[in-house]
Amino acid sequence: MFDQFTLGIEEEFQIVDPETRELKSHVSEILDEGKLLLGEKIKPEMIQSMIEVGTGVCANVQEAREDITKLRCIISNLARKKGMVIVAASTHPFSKWSEQKIYDGDRYKLLVDELQMVARSLLIFGLHVHVGIADLDRRIHIMNAARYFLPHILAMTTSSPFWLGFNTGLKSYRSEVFKKFPRTDIPDHFESYQQFQSYVDLLVKMHCIEDGTKVWWDVRPHAKFPTLEFRVCDIPTRVDDTIAVTALFQAIVAKLNLLIEKNLGFRLYHRRLIQENKWRAIRYGLDGMLLDLGKQKEVPVKDLIRELLEFVDEVVDPLGSRKEIEHVHTILERGTSADEQLRVFEETGGDFNAVVDMLARNTLENVPTDCFP
Repeated sequence: MFDQFTLGIEEEFQIVDPETRELKSHVSEILDEGKLLLGEKIKPEMIQSMIEVGTGVCANVQEAREDITKLRCIISNLARKKGMVIVAASTHPFSKWSEQKIYDGDRYKLLVDELQMVARSLLIFGLHVHVGIADLDRRIHIMNAARYFLPHILAMTTSSPFWLGFNTGLKSYRSEVFKKFPRTDIPDHFESYQQFQSYVDLLVKMHCIEDGTKVWWDVRPHAKFPTLEFRVCDIPTRVDDTIAVTALFQAIVAKLNLLIEKNLGFRLYHRRLIQENKWRAIRYGLDGMLLDLGKQKEVPVKDLIRELLEFVDEVVDPLGSRKEIEHVHTILERGTSADEQLRVFEETGGDFNAVVDMLARNTLENVPTDCFP
């Protein structure tokens, strides 16, 4: 039963000059050799200072870890050969979007033509986690319930406190930047997959979008893969954090599926209420309070995350992810990448270079150094 929840991870990395610590539009130099080694697992994104990698379909979280750490290792080595380093964080502390080059591809040209400055200013980097769910209606029903937990997970992954050389006062400024795009944020709930598909078909009919890939919600049924794709996260800097979050998403899906199998429901909340919690996660991260919508009171986000761990506990051992899930406690004690960036910034008297250096080091923590065939 539990082997159906396959995993896939996509990570978007910054390409950084280790001398100036600025973003560099050098993705083409990395792609040529990267394609030979990784094939479709490596691809460009709209901004040339970004490179994206994605795992294959992984049977469990251990396979996902092996794949994603190898990918980090390979692209790090490829970048180093070109005199660059990679960084996992959802914004660069001081590089300007206006100085970045757009990748020369028809898809990105069309996107910039449609969205103009909204697209050009999208200098953000994310993490996407896919969990396999074969049944279409089950995919929608699990998405409906899983929406409630999205702010909890966002609070655990914040890595974008800085923007254009400013301390934004937010833990996830990436989330605010991405809101400029249409069809983003927390989705509404749907009665069935057919209702969701009718929504997509209507937008296609009215020439709003070409297909479902232009629906960029924080969680969505993927338009091409039999997966539920979670897109709410900042990218964690440490790979251990990415794997813990991946395991938690898988456990949430497995637990909600189990409730459906037992003919038990999970209360669905309106988008407008979940959105309140998302704002709190964006602003305060792990230091804030979220709304316990069932009890209708404020609760420290760390307490709610611990409650979430208790909620999924019965599926963790069947999934074989106990060790990976336990790392969530480390995140709660240590803080997120955003917390660490702010700490380094304060301790060094506002030295952004020190922040970038820390990010570059932590991006490769527990990543193997020997990964070439």
